[in-house]
Amino acid sequence: MASGSSHSRTMESRTGRSKQRYNAKGERLVAGVVPLTEDRLYVLLIQSTRRKGWVLPKGGWESDEECTEAAEREAWEEAGIVIRIDYDLGEVIDQRPPKKLSKDAPKAVYRFYEATVLSEENNWPEKHKRERQWFTFSQAKEALCDRPELVQALELSTMHRT
Repeated sequence: MASGSSHSRTMESRTGRSKQRYNAKGERLVAGVVPLTEDRLYVLLIQSTRRKGWVLPKGGWESDEECTEAAEREAWEEAGIVIRIDYDLGEVIDQRPPKKLSKDAPKAVYRFYEATVLSEENNWPEKHKRERQWFTFSQAKEALCDRPELVQALELSTMHRT
C-alpha cells in the first residue's frame, strides 16, 4: 500500500469526471478519510467549497487508481495532509433525499478509511479555497450534523468519544 508515500503528490487537484467510477446503479463511487491524530483525540475537518460548513476529505474514486490511493489523493488535495491508512471503515450510503440529487450531484456510495495524519503541509493544491481545523469527536459530530453520511463515517472510526 502506498500510504504516506509522496511520489504521486502534485500541487494540482484533479478535476472533471472523465475517469470517475460509478457502480451498476449509476451511483458515484467516492473515497474519503477520517483523518485522526496519533492519539485518536482529534479529527481534521476541512471547509466545504460547495456549501458552508465543514466536511471530511473525500472525492471521486477514479478509474486509474485503487480506492485507498483515491482516499490518500483527496486527503492531500483537499486538506494538505500526508496520511497512513489504518482501517477500512466500509461503505456508507448517500442519504440525501431525491430532490437534493442532480446530474452534477448524483447519489453516491462512499468508502471511508480511518487514517493517521503523518504531516500537515503548509502548501497544498486547494489551500486557496479551503481551511482545515482539528475537532474533538463531539465538536466534529456537531459540525457535520447536516451530513449524515459523514457523521456515520466518524462514528465508525476508533476516535475517542470526547
